[in-house]
Amino acid sequence: MVLALGMRMLRTTDPRLLWKFGYNFGFKGMLSVQRFKKRLKKGEVFPPFLYISIINSCNLRCTGCWVDVGAPQAKISFEEMDRLIKNAKRHGNVFFGILGGEPFVHPDLMRILAAHPDCYFQIFTNGQFIDDEAAREMRRIGNATPLISVEGNEVVSDQRRGREGVLNKTLAGIEACVRNRLITGVATSVCRTNFDDLVQESWVDEQIRLGVHYVWFHTYRAVGPDAAPDLALTREQVREVRRFGVETRRKKAIGFVDAYWDHEGRALCPAATGISHHVSPWGDIEPCPIVQFANEKIGDNGGDIYKTMVESPLLEDFRKSAAGATRGCVVLERPDLLKKIVERNGASDTTARGLAMQELEGMQPRNSQHDPKNEIPEDQWFYRFAKKNWFFGFGAYS
Repeated sequence: MVLALGMRMLRTTDPRLLWKFGYNFGFKGMLSVQRFKKRLKKGEVFPPFLYISIINSCNLRCTGCWVDVGAPQAKISFEEMDRLIKNAKRHGNVFFGILGGEPFVHPDLMRILAAHPDCYFQIFTNGQFIDDEAAREMRRIGNATPLISVEGNEVVSDQRRGREGVLNKTLAGIEACVRNRLITGVATSVCRTNFDDLVQESWVDEQIRLGVHYVWFHTYRAVGPDAAPDLALTREQVREVRRFGVETRRKKAIGFVDAYWDHEGRALCPAATGISHHVSPWGDIEPCPIVQFANEKIGDNGGDIYKTMVESPLLEDFRKSAAGATRGCVVLERPDLLKKIVERNGASDTTARGLAMQELEGMQPRNSQHDPKNEIPEDQWFYRFAKKNWFFGFGAYS
């Protein structure tokens, strides 16, 4: 199926964009991970993949969202982003995930992409601001893939996202991306209300029909001010999501991304392994997007993000404590442990609402992707090889 996907991308994508993806993300991304491995041997942890929420504002009000989208707008300026990316590039980084809020609300999004043609960006978006003009501009710049969120059928989408007509507007964004020959992805947060609709071959077939090149399943995380724990998946459903992903990679001409299992099917947490950390719209450096506590900001040490991350006691404590407790999500499984990490490091609440500790204290332990003795290994050679060499435990769980 890898060959079939490659042929489909050749037919439907701008060749220049494929080159940018293959060179900036593929080849240079592999080199970035190799540099990360070398740094680990020296005890220096600087993630090769940085995820940056550039703005908190959003036009939707999704259930389970942990971002203060209704708070006064906060955004990382072009100058701050430019300095951060340049500093990271000096240490071999080339890949940046762009989150929000809604990234397309940021007035300088395209300018940020254009300023760094030697990097690759994945934009997590609801797709509702992507029209032909925006898609043409992304094609012109050439170094970004939109990852557009779809939460299920029309009824579920409206319920989950707090607005009417959400799915149709999102589909219009997908169609604009495909029409302009972008490498286009679809992400979904799988929960109890959309599980039966999305964890189906027919749903994947529909994405292929639409022209989507890859999908990314996140499992719903009951966190934030409107946690809606009734939406959280059962352990059996999480296991089925994993099984479905492995089978889809083998059977369908579409990429299927997951970041929470290694090549043997063992759970992992990207933040615990040190392969990724997160920057908030306020410039706070956090272990991951759902851990909304920090002690450092991107402006510390004269803007030297490398020095700030490598020397952060909070990030180091989080990685070691999380990896020592579970291979899964410590936020879900051990909120009590996360509370201890925050308290002993004197970390600050990085939310606008100022209720992150109260929310953490109210959390009940839940299952995550950690499911010992029920591992489902990768059985598609390309994904297995890639995960084994460039996205696995990196010794965090040894």
